[in-house]
Amino acid sequence: MLRYLLEKEFKQIVRNRFLPKFILLFPLVSLLIFPLVANFDLKHATLVVVDNDHSPWSQRLQRKAVASGYFRLTRVASTFREALASVEADDAEIILEIPPGFERSLVTEGQARVLIAANSVSGMRGGLGSAYLASIVTDFGAELRDEWRQGRLTEGAAGVPALEILPRYRFNPHLEYRFFMVPALMVMMLTLICAFLPALNIVGEKEKGTIEQMNVTPVGRLTFILSKLLPYWVIGFVVLHIGFLVAWLFYGLWPLGGVGTIYLFASLFVLALSGFGLVISNHARSLQQAMFMMFFFVMSLIFLSGMYTPVASMPDWAQTLSTFSPLKYMILVLRQVYLKGAHPEDLRPALLALACFALFFNTWAVLSYRKRS
Repeated sequence: MLRYLLEKEFKQIVRNRFLPKFILLFPLVSLLIFPLVANFDLKHATLVVVDNDHSPWSQRLQRKAVASGYFRLTRVASTFREALASVEADDAEIILEIPPGFERSLVTEGQARVLIAANSVSGMRGGLGSAYLASIVTDFGAELRDEWRQGRLTEGAAGVPALEILPRYRFNPHLEYRFFMVPALMVMMLTLICAFLPALNIVGEKEKGTIEQMNVTPVGRLTFILSKLLPYWVIGFVVLHIGFLVAWLFYGLWPLGGVGTIYLFASLFVLALSGFGLVISNHARSLQQAMFMMFFFVMSLIFLSGMYTPVASMPDWAQTLSTFSPLKYMILVLRQVYLKGAHPEDLRPALLALACFALFFNTWAVLSYRKRS
């Protein structure tokens, strides 16, 4: 009996003019565009400089800031008030003011001060921009100290020992944000397809009236739910392979760990999300109601998953709620496998959590299905 029900489900999907295109094109286009758009890297922030010193070293500091690639110099203002007007007119985001006597203070006192002011309407760009510029100024001071020290050494003066800090970033050496986002977006594509489509399945048959034909058959609840569940489990792996292909061809990203690890966790994750979609479909009375219910739950799960912001940065109550988000565990798994090469034994808590979600939602889906129109 299950064989014929599965055949019926697959035929309905293939005969639908919209679903096959949606299943193939939606993850493909989304993974091509979203990692480039959902990018929190700061690049080409607009910078205005107030140079009150007009010395070779002040000009060198300006060139260093622009050469970093993080900033685009829009103008060199004569006064701070003029630079502030540029910020208010949205022509600049960061102000760097170099005071008079900047070079003289560096030579005679060995230190000098500059003013960094940032437009914090966008807290992220303002914070990152000021931090990047402060780092550039600090690095500029270190360069000058090294040059000064080398000059003294050539004259026979005793050198001053110094410590040099060379940061080494593990797993994502160049701090590419898209490498952090691509695995998370693959999980989001699985969620949107493998949760929304099952949620619209049974309730769609209720609206069409075809569910009444199923109600008069001797098909059991478990067989019926399996026939609805397995096609979307297969579709989930199709979406996953599209994600693998796009990540490899367009972003040069391939899992450092075993692909089998991803298959293991993805099978549980898709079962959990599809089962949850069937639970919504069993309880919804119309397609509109099912869509609104799924939209509410999926958006909540996405924001609690740590996709955009770390879970550790959330309030305590939000961290507690995030433990009930299957997306949190699957995003963690993909990021760990892609970037760190993690193995299943390193991800036992996530494996246990996803297995519990899959068992809970699918049991609920079976028990909540009733043969009624």
